[in-house]
Amino acid sequence: MARILVVDDDGAMLRGVRMGLEALGHIVLSAATAADGLAATALQAPDAVLLDLGLPDLDGVEVCRRLRAWSSVPVVVLSADGTEERKVAAFDAGADDYMTKPFGMRELDARIRVAERHRQAAAAGEEPARIAVGPLDIDMVHHEVRNDGELVDLTATEFAFLSFLARHAGKMCTHRMILEHVWGDRYANEVGYLRAYAYRLRRKLGDQANRLLVTDPGVGYKLEGSARGPGEVASGP
Repeated sequence: MARILVVDDDGAMLRGVRMGLEALGHIVLSAATAADGLAATALQAPDAVLLDLGLPDLDGVEVCRRLRAWSSVPVVVLSADGTEERKVAAFDAGADDYMTKPFGMRELDARIRVAERHRQAAAAGEEPARIAVGPLDIDMVHHEVRNDGELVDLTATEFAFLSFLARHAGKMCTHRMILEHVWGDRYANEVGYLRAYAYRLRRKLGDQANRLLVTDPGVGYKLEGSARGPGEVASGP
């Protein structure tokens, strides 16, 4: 069970999300303006914030940016605007996830849980020695990757790209985020680098179907699945 703040000025949407999340066992708080949402986050300390971008008093991207100035609360954007420009802006402002309306309540619940796990891992402040994502076992100390037990021969840059996505497994990372981390600030606009390295990684991982390394065209990349530490097992089949 989590305390979830929904910031949206659409009354029907608020009621629908409240009913759906309460049925799944969550406590739901609500705010209809950016100002009320920022205040509620500070005063009521929700476990996650669901944020609409089209608020009447302030753009939702700016709300996310202001939240990130003082809070690490997981933020999942809920928006009718599915354009890549808005997605990129939201992720770069610090959003953990982005869902386009309409959406399924169970998928929303799953994404909230993933965002919470990301924040908990970040709060721990220590990078794990190994990260497992799907069939991948990534040794962060020795810079080795195994795919279904088989060693994968990666260059230093390929490993940096893959390991960055593994640290944020299940979360869409924008082109700028990846480029600045792997190549540095001067390369923030060199999207061609990412396309080339993503192609090379997919070939080496046998992921030609793009099921593991997922692309959102114009936005960025994510490594599908939730990261697991040593001793954990993947859920599901």
